[in-house]
Amino acid sequence: QVQLVESGGGSVQAGGSLRISCEASGYTLSPNCMGWFRQAPGKEREAVAVIAKDTTTDYADSVKGRFTISRDRAKNILYLQMDSLKPEDTATYYCAARRGFFCAVEADQRTYDYWGQGTQVTVSS
Repeated sequence: QVQLVESGGGSVQAGGSLRISCEASGYTLSPNCMGWFRQAPGKEREAVAVIAKDTTTDYADSVKGRFTISRDRAKNILYLQMDSLKPEDTATYYCAARRGFFCAVEADQRTYDYWGQGTQVTVSS
């Protein structure tokens, strides 16, 4: 059974940095696309960044230049390095994986096959 477990969330002041991780287990085949999503209270869940098996990445406009997604395929860990954090980055962050080849932030979230339980990131001003 595939499991995705996020860690590394916490509280940080605006302008600070945080790295969150997602450890995957139970795969028979490594997924083609993995991504980070976030949901703030009262808002819809949105895609933040995705990375394909060939390491191609895509980012939401709101985080371009500040966030970096990476993937350690040998260890089955997905990372999101978040720099220059803003209060509007406050949300629960989820990692997800999909077998499909299309890997972009505009991909339909319903096409993701596996989801983690989320980790909270709070940015104070």
